[in-house]
Parts: sequence; C-alpha cells; structure tokens
Amino acid sequence: MRAERRDCFHLIEPLLPLVEKPARYLDHEWGACEEQDGPFHVCMVYADVYEIGQPNLGIAILYNELNGCEGISCERAFLPWTDMISLMRERGIPLLSLESASPLASFDVVGFTLAHELIMTNVLEVLDLAGIPQVGEERAEDDPIIIAGGPSAWNIEPMAPVFDAVLLGDGEESIKDVCRRIRDLRAEGVPRAQILRELAKIQCVYVPSLYTAVVDGGSTRWGYAVPIEPGIAPEVVFKRCEPDFASTEPIAQRIVPYLETVQDRLSIEVLRGCARGCRFCQAGMTYRPVRERSLEQIVDATSKALSTCGYDEVSLSSLSTTDHSQCREMLVELGKLVDDKGIRVSLPSQRLDSFGVDMAAAVAGGRKSSLTFAPEAGTQRLRDVINKNVTEDDLERAARNAFENGWRKVKLYYMMGLPTETDEDIAAIPATAARVLEIGREVVGRGRKSGISVSVSVAVLVPKAFTPFQWCGQLPREEVVRRQMHLLESTPKDSDIRITYHDARTSLVEGALSRMGRAGFPIIRRAWERGARFDAWTSEFSFETWVEAARDAGYDLEDIATESFDIDARLPWEHTSPGISKGFLQREWRRALAGVTTADCTMASCAGCGVCPSLGVSNVLQGVRS
Repeated sequence: MRAERRDCFHLIEPLLPLVEKPARYLDHEWGACEEQDGPFHVCMVYADVYEIGQPNLGIAILYNELNGCEGISCERAFLPWTDMISLMRERGIPLLSLESASPLASFDVVGFTLAHELIMTNVLEVLDLAGIPQVGEERAEDDPIIIAGGPSAWNIEPMAPVFDAVLLGDGEESIKDVCRRIRDLRAEGVPRAQILRELAKIQCVYVPSLYTAVVDGGSTRWGYAVPIEPGIAPEVVFKRCEPDFASTEPIAQRIVPYLETVQDRLSIEVLRGCARGCRFCQAGMTYRPVRERSLEQIVDATSKALSTCGYDEVSLSSLSTTDHSQCREMLVELGKLVDDKGIRVSLPSQRLDSFGVDMAAAVAGGRKSSLTFAPEAGTQRLRDVINKNVTEDDLERAARNAFENGWRKVKLYYMMGLPTETDEDIAAIPATAARVLEIGREVVGRGRKSGISVSVSVAVLVPKAFTPFQWCGQLPREEVVRRQMHLLESTPKDSDIRITYHDARTSLVEGALSRMGRAGFPIIRRAWERGARFDAWTSEFSFETWVEAARDAGYDLEDIATESFDIDARLPWEHTSPGISKGFLQREWRRALAGVTTADCTMASCAGCGVCPSLGVSNVLQGVRS
C-alpha cells in the first residue's frame, strides 16, 4: 500500500535543536509553492544537503514547470546531513518532502537530478531513508515511479537497476509529458510494468528495465544495451531539445532560502548549449545546439526578479556566457540597471579570446573580487589537442585587461591527464601563472599593497561518455600523484601564486563510475552498504571503501577507470544519444591525436556533429558573433 500522505513535520521539529543548520529542514521559504493539493504529487530530489541542492537550476526549472500544470503539484526534498540521518534512523522517521513534510514514499513520482557521478550513493541513501526499494524490480504497484535526469544521465548504466525511467536532454516539456502520462495511466488502473512500457514511447525517455546488456566480440567488457524484445523500446533513445529556448522562463530561481547557499545569487540562464568543441567537455557535446535569449528578455527578467528577491549579485549562467552574441550590450544594460544599487553582475568564467577591455569594464561594477579564466592546458600544443582554440596571447591580453580595469586576483583553471600530455605541458602551467602575475605587477606595481595574486586549480581529466575522449582511459592514480608533485616542483617560490589540485583518489572513483556498464551497479550498492555517502565531500569520502566495494564485486577500481576502449567498439551508453554522431566523435579523437583543431560552427561552417539534422534543431543566435 502507498504510504499515507500527511504532514509529519511534528516528527522532525523536536530534532532541530540537535542538529547543525536546522534551517536546512524548514519549509515555507519565500517564493515556494504553497498550494500542494495535487491530486497528482511529484517530489524532485537533489541528493545532497539543502544548501548544495537548492541553487540547482535543473531542480528549479522542473519545480516551476510542474507546479504550473493543472492537477499536478511538485515539492522538493534534499538529503539530510549525517547528524539528522542518524537521528531519523534511530527514531524511525522516513525522509520527508520540504513543502508538506509528506513521506517520499507517498508521492506518485520521485525524480532525481544527477548533477555528478559522485552523487550515486546518495541516491541509494535517499531511497533507503524514504523506505522505497532501491531496485526497480523490487518495487510494488503502489510505490512511486522513480525517474532521473541531468548532466550525469549520459552513462546511467551503472545505476540502471535503480531508475524506472530516465529523461534525456532538456526537461521543460518532457517532465510534464511523463508525469501526465503516469497520472492518466494510474487513473485507469494500468499495472506498473505497462506504465513503463508506455513511458518508453515518449521521445527522450529511456526505460532501463526494457533493455538488457549484451557482451560480444564487438563490445567492451561492459557490453551494450539492446531492447529485451523487438519493438518494445527504441534501439536508440534520443534526447529532447527545446528549439525555442527563449520561450522558457528566464528566471528559474524564485525561492529565497533561509540560509546561505553555495551559490547565493540570482542566476539567469542567458544561453543553452556550446559549440566550441572542447574535446574533454561532455556538456559542450550533449547540450548542443546553441540557443540564446535576447538582450531585452534578459534585462527585463533580471529587473523584475531583483525587485522581489533581495539578492546582491546576478550571475549570467551558461556554459560560455561571453560567447553570447550580445554579451557586451547585455553587460552594459545590466550595469545601468544595477548602478548605485550595490548589486554585482558576475560571469561564471570568461573566454580568453572574447574577453576584451570593453567587456572587462562593463562587468567591473563597484566590486572586483576575482576573475576566472580556463586555459585548461599549459602549452599551445596541448590546447590544440583538446581543441581549446585559445592562445598564449589571448591569455596575456585578457589578464592585462583585467588588471587595467581594477581586478587584482585572477583564477586559472587547468586539467591534468589529457591525452599526449608530457612533463613539459605540466611545467608550463605554473610558468603561465608566473607570466600572468608579472603582467599584474607591470600594470599595478610590485609592492605588497598591490594585492596582485594568481590562483591555479588543476583538475584530473575524467573521460566522459559522448566526448572525443570517451575511448581513452584515465591516468593511473600513481602517475597523477607524480605529475602533481612535478607541478609543485615547477612552481616559482612566490607567495602570490597559489596552486591547488583535485584529489587523485576522488577523481579515480569518478572515472570508474563514468566508464562502467550495468554490471557495475553491485560496486555502487556495496560501497553504500559499506557506508559510502556524501562522496563529493572531502570530509566524508573514503577511497578505501570504494576499493573494497569493487573487490567485493570482483573488480579492480583502477583497472576500470584506466581502461581504454577500441574506437570501433560498441560502448555501454550508445543506446542513448544527445544527437551527436559517433563518426564525428571518432573524427575528433583522431584530430586530437594529430593536434588538429576544429572551428566553432557558430563562427565558421558546420562541423558535421550531426545534432541539428538528427534532432531537427539549429543554432539560434540573437546577433553576430565576433
């Protein structure tokens, strides 16, 4: 029987004085949906603590879309922190939604946004805490339908046994189609198994239980997925793509939280998609094509939102905001809007080749904390391998513009473990940072009071599905550590240069999760059984737990992460598609090894990625890109 839907906040309230940050568990934030009458109830879950999940744009977009549907109400849920989890388990309290404090098991649909691979054990923790069977085949007729989507859904196979349905691509329309279909079928008394078969008929919906993994001479050891019966489901499930992006709501974040979140600012998605073609970037491949909002829509939406939310910062969100064809004009108009109001306009990061003096001045405002640039690789040779299409001159010009316009701190993002990388490429990272620092000192001066500093962050490459690097294995952990030490040894002894790098062990787990097939699920479940959760938190992550879990399941974790695939092999995720062709990715992999770059199709001719013809869409630009 479905769990009874009722307000259970009285169970949680006595626990609030016993936990840190009790505001994580309070409902009725300003802007939250007050009417939760349904009668069809959906709960969107971000499987991490409130302050991490609440700013997530994916959750916000789906929450607004569903609450705008007649007869459907949508609530939110987040994973409590470890202190609250322990208390809830001790007292037999199930996981509750935020708005109505109803048990998750009482909802018709429970949906997960998968922002990254390391969230997978948290998903299992959410389901267990909610009293919902973790594996789909164990769920009863009255259990919620468990769905998922988001950036890490592109290789969902290691979690395929968990989800009843996976939504690929843009979710604004697909989430409504799926929920309406479930609502109507349940109202007709259709059995759960038949509901899943009907969901598979909706474009972009992948139903894992309707597929099986086949291992043969043309596959990797993980095999490839095919429908269990001919015609029961598509051989390839293509993503949903919103062609008229401007028709969607510009401001998704309408809820003002009680406590400070990790991205405590008003965020407006100014464009979706990127055609720069960085060969390591999964989002750049899977979110194509490029679709921009107009200058007028952005400025108008920002003005209305600022009048009600109280934020002192506006973030222009996208994969590459400075590529917006009206970015300069947009920054000027937004600057006028927030002038003398103590509100800052920020860009998540800046493209080195498009960040000019005028743009620097427009984004400056009254406060200048730091600017972030992402060269990604230390040498031009390696930047050509990854198709970054920026030069040393671009970096120096952007840095000089920043310092001349009042900034004193510059952050640089790089990657380590890129294909063909050498020690010379590693040593070039701190050398470039030293050159940026020298430019700052030339512009501002050399005294301690100048405040000039350069921070360098170096991530480890995790080869992802549907990128040209999907065939290459991750760098072995021992070699990652050696290169990290070489990075530090190559850094000048200057207190104004700060080097940080990602933990090699965390990156290895992420790499394994990104490459496994369906047979890898026992590793994730065993890691959870051994206590793995909050793996993205340094304080909670246990590498030994993951190593032992893989060993329990008969695998070696590093062997999984570092395995290379044959370029012609059928891969575990090829039964889903963001529209980009395998031939294009193979061609880009070969061009990478040859150090040959490919131009952005919004600035040059079509690169032949296949997205537009396969999905019936095209790039939508509001102006002319320079």
